[in-house]
Amino acid sequence: MAEAFLRKYAGNYFEVYSAGFEPQPIHPYTIKVMRELGYDLSDQYPKDLTQYLGKIHFGIVITVCPKAEKTCPTIPGVSTRMYWPFEDPAAFQGTEEEKLAKFREVRDQINEKIKTWLKDRGITDN
Repeated sequence: MAEAFLRKYAGNYFEVYSAGFEPQPIHPYTIKVMRELGYDLSDQYPKDLTQYLGKIHFGIVITVCPKAEKTCPTIPGVSTRMYWPFEDPAAFQGTEEEKLAKFREVRDQINEKIKTWLKDRGITDN
């Protein structure tokens, strides 16, 4: 979700990548709630961080889950490292509608966090 929002709002300012330590398939509810806002994630797939290490320079690293924050290695050349903790909506228990509501809630939180962060950096054409 964060990758999609950052690409939309700041793709002209940043090269945006998303990767994890234990990549999992994109959750179907993520695809569904992002589609509700007009984002097509059908060409996206989970990527392992190791495919980028040593090949791409990262000036900014943002982690969004506690496990990643605890296990994220020191990446050479990173000038800014941020931790934006968001609840994992896939871990939420409830009915299908309650689960979808949780995915929407987290989606909206990520969207607002990114908009605020970009605004604070003077990137306002989003």
